[in-house]
Amino acid sequence: MMTRKRLVRGLLLGPLILAGAIQSASAEPPAPADEARAPAPPMRLFGGMGKEVKISPGEEKVLFERAGAGTLTHMWFGGDWPAWGDTRIRIYVDGEERPGIDMALFLGHGIGWGNDAAPWGTNRVGKTGRPSGVYNTYRIPFGKGVKVTATMAPSVRDPQVFWWIVRGLTDYPVRLGGITLPPSARLKLHRLDKVRAEPLKDVTIADTPARGLLYAVTFEAISDNFNYLEACLRAYPNGAKEPVWMSSGTEDYFLGTYYFNAGLYHNPVAGLTHCDPDRPGSSYRFSAYRFHEDDPVPFQEGLRLVWRNGEELDGHRYGDPKPTTLTSYVWTYEW
Repeated sequence: MMTRKRLVRGLLLGPLILAGAIQSASAEPPAPADEARAPAPPMRLFGGMGKEVKISPGEEKVLFERAGAGTLTHMWFGGDWPAWGDTRIRIYVDGEERPGIDMALFLGHGIGWGNDAAPWGTNRVGKTGRPSGVYNTYRIPFGKGVKVTATMAPSVRDPQVFWWIVRGLTDYPVRLGGITLPPSARLKLHRLDKVRAEPLKDVTIADTPARGLLYAVTFEAISDNFNYLEACLRAYPNGAKEPVWMSSGTEDYFLGTYYFNAGLYHNPVAGLTHCDPDRPGSSYRFSAYRFHEDDPVPFQEGLRLVWRNGEELDGHRYGDPKPTTLTSYVWTYEW
């Protein structure tokens, strides 16, 4: 029997904080009723695709490039080779030399440990084939231009055939839940790769000084038991010294329970994309995603997110966590 949580923590975002973020992110006040309003510019569709295009080992292949302003709204990828899920997708916005989004193909869509389960899908991410058919509808705004590239994993030694679709719109307002983001908002990925954490060690998975909103979180972890899932996720918005408690456990944050004992699930808010059995001889691996579109987490003067390997609260240690290796993807809209 696993250790049960004994404490209840308030999971509250102050209404003044949320109201401030919504006010800062909303559109400009409407013009007076008696003042003529200029019509909104028409949205224009743009996009591109690749069909059976060869990518060479070590090549950073440009999949799509466009100058000007707009928003990417859809990407789909297809292929079939060993380590296909480790293909690196990079998105350069507004002339960035270092991409603000640099993701492994599977983990960038919430899929860990190369799990090939399919078909499944939500409005934001999914995998429809075995293999292949990975898609997203992330809203990725840009002001001066955008470039999307792909590079195969270093272990791939031969050219491979790749398929892709990239599509978007001009003059498309980006909304997170009911909040309209300012034109300067940009989607950023904060990534940790294979960080080893000792028992009860705090791991900062994101730390930004900007203003913005948390968008999504993906975890991939492995250990010698599942007691690391006892960890409560902590948020420190605006330089706070005390945390806002984001969960009563790691599986709880991803909307699971009892160490994910019901198996894999995929829903619009959260999903469990891999989970080893909770029994002796297991590798105790899991991967999961969580979106915050309808569960806003705003910040005005920075945000720090902290995960702990296991948990200890008020002198009580929950279970016996072992050294754990964590990969985390934290997505934020910042401006």
